Amino acid sequence: MRRQLLDPVADVSATDVVRALGAVAAQSDATTELALGARQLRPRPGELVHAISDGMLVRTFAFRGAVHVATPEDAGVFLALRASSRMWELPSWQTYYGLTPSDWPAFRQAVRDALADGPLTPDDLGETLTAEPAFRHLQKVFADNPWTLLKALAWQGDLCFGPARDGQATLQRLDGNPGWSGLVEVDVAGPRAVESYVRAYGPTTPAHLQYWLGEGLGVRRGHLRTWIAGLGEQLASVEVEGEPALVLREDVEELTAAGPSTTVRLLPRYDQWVLGPGTADPHVVPVAQRAAISRGANLAVVGGVVRGTWSQSDDEVAVAWFEDAPARAAVEREVERLSTVIGRPLRLVADPR
Repeated sequence: MRRQLLDPVADVSATDVVRALGAVAAQSDATTELALGARQLRPRPGELVHAISDGMLVRTFAFRGAVHVATPEDAGVFLALRASSRMWELPSWQTYYGLTPSDWPAFRQAVRDALADGPLTPDDLGETLTAEPAFRHLQKVFADNPWTLLKALAWQGDLCFGPARDGQATLQRLDGNPGWSGLVEVDVAGPRAVESYVRAYGPTTPAHLQYWLGEGLGVRRGHLRTWIAGLGEQLASVEVEGEPALVLREDVEELTAAGPSTTVRLLPRYDQWVLGPGTADPHVVPVAQRAAISRGANLAVVGGVVRGTWSQSDDEVAVAWFEDAPARAAVEREVERLSTVIGRPLRLVADPR
C-alpha cells in the first residue's frame, strides 16, 4: 500500500501517481481523478485534464485494449509491446479492413496528415481519410465502429486521445507531445515493463506478469520468461504465505520492514489496486466477491483487501461491508478525505456498525 501511495498517501502530482503505477485505467475523467486523488495528500480537481493537455500524460489504448493514461516515457514502452504482435497483419484483419501490410505505411501517413492541423473526432477523421480513393472502402468501418482500427494506430504511436469536444472524444497526433520519443525497441521495452510492474505490484509472480503483460498487451510467454531471466540479480525471490514471489532486490529491505496496515480506503471501480494483480488474486479480492468487483463496484479496502463496496448519491456515501465493518470513525475519516478529492462535502449514511 505504501508503494501504491495508499498508506500513507503522498504529497505528489497526478503525473507522479501515474508514473508510480505504470498506467492507470482512464475510461472517464471522474473515475480516474478519484483513483489519482485517493493517493494524493493534496488532490487538485482538474489536474488530470491539465496534465494530459500539457503533455505530461498520454491517454491512449493500452492494456486489454482499454483506455489508460501513462507518462509519454512509459507509453513508449507499453505501446511497443502491444504493437509487436502486429495484429493488423492477421489474415482476418486484412480481409475485414481491406488493408494489406504493404498498405499500412501509406494509411498511417494519411492519418498523421489528417491530424496535422489539430484534433479531430473519429467521424471527422473518417470523413477526411475516406475522401482519398485508396481508403474510400473504409467508409462503412468509420460509420459502424472504427475503434478497433483506431486502436492499431494508437499502438503504433500515430495517435492518442485529445481533449473532448462537446462531449465527444477527439484524436490527435502523438508525436506532437514534447515528451514523446517514439516506441521503445522491444528488447529494451520488455525488461523495463517487467521491472515497472514488479516495482508497483510486487511481491508478484510470473503468473501475475503473464496476466498484466501477456494477456494485457499480447506478449508471448517465451519473451516474458526471457525478460524475467534477463533481469537476473535485479530480482529477488521471497515467500508470501509459503508461495514464491518476486520483488526488486533493492526493495527487499523495505518490504521486510513493512508492518501490516489497517487503513481504510474508498477507491473507484476498476482501480489499479485490483486491476494490476487482477480480480482473480485472492490476496486482494475475496473469491466470493470476485463477480461483484469484476462487474465494476466501487471498492472499500481495509488493509489492502477489498472488504466491501460503496456508492455515492449527491452528498451521501453508503458503504456495504462483506463481513465485519472497521471502526466507523475510520470510515468517516476516509469519507471526509474523499470529499477533498471530489471537491464537495460528503457524509457517511450507511454502515452496518
